[in-house]
Amino acid sequence: MDAAGSQVADECAQYAGQYQSGFITTQGGNLLCSKIIHLITNNQVKSQVSKVLHECEQRMYKSVALPAIGTGQAGQSPAKVADEMLDAIVEFARQKSVQHLQTIKIVIFQTNMFTEFYESMKKREDSDSSTTESLLSVFKSFFWGRKKSSGKKKSMILEKKVYLVTFQICGESQEKVDATESWIKDLILKEQLENTVADEAVESFDETQIAILEDLQRRNQVTIQLANKLSPPQIKISGISRDVYSVSLEVQRMIQQIKSTEEEQSKAELLYNLVEWRYPGSNDSYVAFDKLTNTQLEHAKVFKKTHLNVKINKKNYKVDLNTLKATDDQGKTINLQRVAKDEGK
Repeated sequence: MDAAGSQVADECAQYAGQYQSGFITTQGGNLLCSKIIHLITNNQVKSQVSKVLHECEQRMYKSVALPAIGTGQAGQSPAKVADEMLDAIVEFARQKSVQHLQTIKIVIFQTNMFTEFYESMKKREDSDSSTTESLLSVFKSFFWGRKKSSGKKKSMILEKKVYLVTFQICGESQEKVDATESWIKDLILKEQLENTVADEAVESFDETQIAILEDLQRRNQVTIQLANKLSPPQIKISGISRDVYSVSLEVQRMIQQIKSTEEEQSKAELLYNLVEWRYPGSNDSYVAFDKLTNTQLEHAKVFKKTHLNVKINKKNYKVDLNTLKATDDQGKTINLQRVAKDEGK
């Protein structure tokens, strides 16, 4: 309230006792927002979050930032609050009628609380992996903004030249010719297999992964079809059994690699909201490290490592995590900064 200023405090005093649905709305005051929704404290976190989200949608707000409601003076369990807040967000996000609210952020100042919210998100992803749209993709679309559609999704069949083999069957009778034809077809079918890999991560395949699929198709007796119109997107692999097995394993490895990368990016994004590492820029200013390097530095410090090698402006530096000094290959030393985002709050 101090940061918001006296104007907001005066509005709260004016509207005191007039609240409906458990909250009142004021101007943003000195804060970098247009409105502030003040909740009347109770233990029904899910209900409160749901009401706020619907209020934002009704007023056509495009984004909202929520604190970890109830974890301060109310003393509620962070794990319980995380579950209830995410339950409310998931239920809201799944509604077809949502048109205006595009971004939902949960602001967490306490480092220990970060794990509770991340585990709550992962728990939902693991338990609902068979649903039409994965919960993790729902979370990402609201926590980091919904991506604008680039148009219709393409269903692409990777081109492959097929060499035809012609069998000419001669026999003493039509019956024996038919029997031989049936025997050949059975042999072919026994060697044929089709396998479908369905996963939300397939939607993240880019030119690099497409090139790998083309190479796999070229080197193996398989045909690969990428169908990302479906939900979840699919990769269909058909061909000789042994090659279908090996290619399917490689596709699974590619999907796992994408998931691991996205998970690291998600962790880095969340950690960046808590702690920011910086290096000297121009005119006595400091520049924030990229989010992955920021995560590496923070993890190294938390796990009490003494040094870590990083790149700053394409140059190699060795960081002393005790003194927060970085030294390049020529022995030049610079001072780094580690800034906790909750300082002063």
